[in-house]
Amino acid sequence: MTEVDVPQTRPPEPLSIHIVKASNLKLTKIDNGQDCYKCSSGKGTKGDNVQITVKVEFGEKVLGESPKVECVPDTPADIDYTATLNCSFEDPLVLDEISYKPVVLTVTEVLPKEKKQKEEKTAQLGQCTVDLLPLVKGATRHHYNLVINPLPGSPLETIPPESPKPEMEVVISVQESLLEGTQIDQGNLMTLTVETLYSPPESWTMTGTQYAYASALPIPTSADKESPVVFANGALKPSIDKEPPNRQKKWAVPGSAQGNSIFIPDSFLPPDNIDDEDGEFKNKEDREHRHMAETEKLRVTWNTERRCYLDSQATKSFQDKIAKCRYWPVEVMRLPQPAAAKGKKPGLGGGKFKDDEGSISYHGVAFVNLAPLLYPGVKRIRGAYKVHAYTDHAMHEKTKRKTGFGEEAGKIAFNILNRNSASPFPKKAGKEGGEKKEKEVKKGHTEKVQRSMSIAQHQQQANATPAGPGGQAPTERDDSGMSDKLSSQSIKEASQTIKSDTGSEMEGQPPVNVEGQQYVDAKSYVMLEISLTRPLIPKRPPEELARRVAEYIPPRPLFPKRTDGAQRAVEDFHNQVGSVANLILDEFRDQFGDLLKTDDEPQTVEAMESRRQKLIYELNSSGKYFAFKEQLKYAVVKIVREKYLKTSAFEDRQELQTFLSELYVYLIDQMHVALGQFLALEDQAPIPKPQTDSAQLKHFAREAEVNGNYELATKYYQERIARNRNDPSHWFDYGTFCLYINDITKAEECFKECIAIDQKHLQGLLLYGVVCTLSERNEAAETFFEAATCVDPKSILAWTMLGLFYDAVNNEIGAEMAYLEANKLNQAAAVAEAKALREEERLARGEHESEDKEIDHDQGGLAPPSVPDIKQPSPPSSDKPPTSARSGKGSISDRRMSASKRSDIHLHPGQSPQLQGSKIKTESSTSRPGSHYKMGSQRGTPQPAEEAEEPPVREPTPVPRCSIYMQAIEWLIEVKAVPFTERALAHELLSPMGGPTSGYHINYARLKLQKKEYKEAENSLDEALQFDYQNPDAWALMGHVKYMTNDVEASRDCYERTISFTTDAAEMHSIYLRLASIYLQEEKFSNAKNTFLLACKRSPSCVSWLGVGIACYRLGELAEAEDALSEANILNNTDPEVWGYLSLVCLKTGRQLEAEQAYKYALKLNLSDYDLLGEIHQVQQDVGFGNPEF
Repeated sequence: MTEVDVPQTRPPEPLSIHIVKASNLKLTKIDNGQDCYKCSSGKGTKGDNVQITVKVEFGEKVLGESPKVECVPDTPADIDYTATLNCSFEDPLVLDEISYKPVVLTVTEVLPKEKKQKEEKTAQLGQCTVDLLPLVKGATRHHYNLVINPLPGSPLETIPPESPKPEMEVVISVQESLLEGTQIDQGNLMTLTVETLYSPPESWTMTGTQYAYASALPIPTSADKESPVVFANGALKPSIDKEPPNRQKKWAVPGSAQGNSIFIPDSFLPPDNIDDEDGEFKNKEDREHRHMAETEKLRVTWNTERRCYLDSQATKSFQDKIAKCRYWPVEVMRLPQPAAAKGKKPGLGGGKFKDDEGSISYHGVAFVNLAPLLYPGVKRIRGAYKVHAYTDHAMHEKTKRKTGFGEEAGKIAFNILNRNSASPFPKKAGKEGGEKKEKEVKKGHTEKVQRSMSIAQHQQQANATPAGPGGQAPTERDDSGMSDKLSSQSIKEASQTIKSDTGSEMEGQPPVNVEGQQYVDAKSYVMLEISLTRPLIPKRPPEELARRVAEYIPPRPLFPKRTDGAQRAVEDFHNQVGSVANLILDEFRDQFGDLLKTDDEPQTVEAMESRRQKLIYELNSSGKYFAFKEQLKYAVVKIVREKYLKTSAFEDRQELQTFLSELYVYLIDQMHVALGQFLALEDQAPIPKPQTDSAQLKHFAREAEVNGNYELATKYYQERIARNRNDPSHWFDYGTFCLYINDITKAEECFKECIAIDQKHLQGLLLYGVVCTLSERNEAAETFFEAATCVDPKSILAWTMLGLFYDAVNNEIGAEMAYLEANKLNQAAAVAEAKALREEERLARGEHESEDKEIDHDQGGLAPPSVPDIKQPSPPSSDKPPTSARSGKGSISDRRMSASKRSDIHLHPGQSPQLQGSKIKTESSTSRPGSHYKMGSQRGTPQPAEEAEEPPVREPTPVPRCSIYMQAIEWLIEVKAVPFTERALAHELLSPMGGPTSGYHINYARLKLQKKEYKEAENSLDEALQFDYQNPDAWALMGHVKYMTNDVEASRDCYERTISFTTDAAEMHSIYLRLASIYLQEEKFSNAKNTFLLACKRSPSCVSWLGVGIACYRLGELAEAEDALSEANILNNTDPEVWGYLSLVCLKTGRQLEAEQAYKYALKLNLSDYDLLGEIHQVQQDVGFGNPEF
C-alpha cells in the first residue's frame, strides 16, 4: 500500500431544539386603579401588553433566545423558535455530555417600558428542562409536552392545583442518528443513581456548622482510562423531614435550572422490595436497623441520576474490570460549604480560604459488588451498601486499586458547588460569631486527634504520632487573633487525619481512619442503583435455546407419517370391512345366539331367510346400518382418490355410471377378500394382556441392578422401551442405568431419544447436559442446562445444576448467579409451605370452633354463658415470642434426623415453631413492650388504630427443609451422576444450611456405595450415626456395606435393627431380600420365609416369591412352595432357578411329566447354580424319574 488510511471523523451534527408553543399561560386584565395583568389568578405585573421570551441554555452555554411573543388569553402562544447545538464527534465525551446535561428553557416576561425608562425590564416566570437522552439512544426525533415549573416569586406559583398547568411543546431532532450501527450494537448507556446515605455518623447534627456532602465513583471512559463521576449536592436532612412516596430524581448537572426544574421529568426512584435488592443489609436481622435508620435518624439525600455513555472500548474495559475484581468503589465524603453559599467572600469574616477547596473529611467508601451485572440478561442492580472507613490499604485489598479518587473528587465537587448557585445547601440553625465558631472547630479537631491517638495506642503504637503527614498532633489554643487562619488550618489537618495513612503503612500496620470508622460504628449504608440499556452478557431467549436444542437433537414425532398410497387405501378398506363384519356378527349373536344353541333341528332356508330379514330390519330401525355406512365412507373415498385418481366431479353422466359400476365390482371383490381374512369358523382367542406393567418392570430392573445382575436389568429396561417407544421416561430410566454402568455412549443415545420425544423433558435436558460435560463438550452442555432453566424457571434443581456446571468450567460469576436464583426459589417454597400449614391450621381451628358452638347450642337454656374471645395477658415467663433464631435452631435439628425422601414427609423444619408462633401470637403481643420500630419486615403496613399499642408479633421466618445442594444431591444419586454428586456434596459441606450433618454423611455413603468404595462409606456412616443413632437409613446403608464386604453377621444385625424401627428406611425391598437371603444361608428357613413374605407384601417380584418358594421347600411345605414358585414364574418365566425348584417340587410330589418339563426349561435357560443342579440330580436318582437322559 502506498497510502495510509486515515480514519475519517464524522462532521458535526446539528441538534435542533424546536420550541413549538406554550399553552395554559392564561393572562387576564384586572382593574385595581391601574393597568395590571395577572397570570391565571396569580400576581399581577404592570403593563398593557404582556410578552414573553424563551431562553435556551445547555450547561453554561446560551444557545439563543426566542423573539418576543404576545400572550392572548385561552390561546396557546406560538413561539416557533429553533435553537441549534452542534454535536462534534471529535471529542468522544460529547455523547456522554449530551446524555446527562439537560437543555434548560427559561420563560421570561418582558415588562412594558415606563416613562423615562431606557431599557425594558424582565421577570422570570418559570423553567422546564429538555432531556436529550432519546437522541443518545439512537432516535432522530422526539416530542415533549413539558410542564413549566414556576420560579421563586413568579406569578405562576399562585396557580390553583385544579387549574391546568402551563406547558411547553418542544421537539428535538437530528438529521442523522447520533449513533452509528456499531455504536448502537457495541456501546452502552449507564445510569448511576445515588439515593440516600442512611444512619450517618452520630457526630453529624443539624445545628452548628453545616457542610456539603459528596459521593464519587470511577467510570471507564476508554480502554485504559477512568474518570470520577461526582455527586456533589448531598444535603443532610432530619428524620422529621419525610421523603415523599414517589421520589423524583434530580439532574446531576442542572445548569441554570432552579426550583422543581432540577428534577428529571417523569423519572422516579423505584419502590423495590428488600428481598429483590442486590446489596447488603438484606437479612431479617438487619431490617430492624434499616427501619430505624430510615425513620428515626438523620440522612444525607442526593436522589440524583447521572448518565454515562460508554463506547465499545469503555464497555469492554468495564466488563473486564468486573470480571477481574467484582467490587467497585463508591466514595463518600464531607466538604465545607463554599463561600458563595454562605453569602460571604473568601477571606472575610468566616469565609473559607482558597486552600480549603477540595479538603475532605469523613472519607468513607462502599464496595459495590458489580458481579450481578455479568449475569446473563441482567441490566440493573440496586441495593443498600455498607460504608467502610476509607484507606488505601482497604481500597487495594478489595478493588486492586492503589488509591481512590477522593482528593480529585473533592476538588470537582467544590467547583460544582461554587458554580451552582441554586444548590439546596442546608442553612445554619442559629447565628454564631466567628470566635465561637473558631473554638468549636478547634475543640472538635482536638477531640478528633485525641481519639485517633487512643486508637493508635490500642493498636500498639503508643510511641507513634496520630496517622497523618503532620507529624505531631496540634494542641488546643485560645488565641483569638488568628480566627480565620487557624480555623482553616484546623480543618485541613483534621481532613488529613483521615486520609490515606501512609505513615502507618510504612510501619507495617493497617492504616487508621478515625472519622471513617464512625461510618462502621453507626452501620451507615448508602442506597445505589446502576443500570444499563443493554446487558453486558446477553441472555439467550427461550426461543433460541429451544432452537439450539432442536439443532442438537431434532424432535421426533410420536407417530410415523402415514403414506396415503393406493395400497394403504385398500388396506384401510379391508380393516374397516372387518370391523363392520365383527359388529354385525356381534349383533347377530345377541339376537339369535341363544336360539341357535337350543335348537337342535336342521336349519332350513326359510328360517335363515327369516333371520336375515329380522337382522336387516333391526339394523335399519336402530340406525346402525347408517353408522356402518358412514364408517365405510371414508375408506371408499380414499380408494377413489388414491387408486382411481378421481378428485373432481364428472361432467358426463354416462362416464359416471361406468365408473360406479367398475368401482362397485372392485369393492365387492375386496369385501370378500377382507371377509375371508377376518372371519373364521372359530373365534380367535384374544391376546392376553401382559402380567406386568411398566412400573413393575422398572421395579424388577432396579432390583436386578441392586443385586448386580446388570444383564437382567438391561432386559427389563429394554422391554419397557419395546412396549412403548414413545414414552420419554422409559428412555430416561434406561439412560440413567447406562450412566451407572459407565456406558456413556449408550446413555447419551437414550437421553437423545428422550429429548427427541419431549423437547421439554426437564430431567432429560439436565442429564444430557451432564453427559456433554463428561465428554468435555461444554458449549453444548451449557445450552442444555440453560434450556432446562427456561423450560421450568421455578425449578430449584435446574438452577442448582446450572451452577454446578458453571463450577465445573470455572465460571464463578455464572455459578453465583445460578445459586442465588436457586436459593430465592428455595426460600419462596419454604414460605409457601409455611403459609399452607398456617392455612390448614386456621381451617382446622375454624372447624373446632364451629363444633364447640354446636355443643353450646345443644346444652339448652341452662347452659352457662361462654366467653370464648376474651384473652388474658400471659404471665411474664411467657412473654418471649418465638423468633426466627429459635425456628432456625429447630430446623437444624430436624435436618440432622434424616435427609432421605422418606424422612422429608415426617420432618418439616420450622413447622413446629410456626405453629407455636401462631398459637401464642396474641398472648405474647399483650405482654411484650410494644415498639413499632421492631417490625422491620412490616415497614409501611398500615395498622388499625386500636392495635397501635399491641402490635402483632412477626411470624418466624420459614426455614427451607434443606439446602439447594442437598436437593440436587438426592436427585443426582438417584440418577447416578457421580461427578456432579461429588461437586454438590462439597458445596453442601460448606453451605451455611448444610455442613457435616447426618444427611450429608448418609448421602456421601450412598455415593461411595455406588463407587464400590466400602471403607469410606463405612467411615461416613459412623459419622452419621453419631448425629442420629436411630436413623434407619444409616443402619440400612451400614447393612449394605457389611453385606457387600461379606460380613454376614454384622449385616444381619444392621438389617434387623433397621426393620425394628417404627419408621421405615427409604428403600426397604433390598433390605428384606438380603436379610432373608442371610437367613437362608444360616438355614433359618422360617425367618427367611416370613421376611420374603414381607418383601412380597410390599412390592412382589420374581426374586421375592422365589425366596418364599425356597424357604417353603426347605420347610417341607411343598404345596405352598409350588404356589410361590408359580407366582415367581408368572412374573418372570425365564428364571432358570425357578424352573429348577419347580422340578424339585414335582419330583417330591411324584409328577414325572411336570418334573421333566421343568428340568428341561432349567437346562434350556442355562441354570448355573451347580449346587442346585446336583441336588436335582440326586433327587432324580432317588425317585427314579425326572431326567429324560436316564
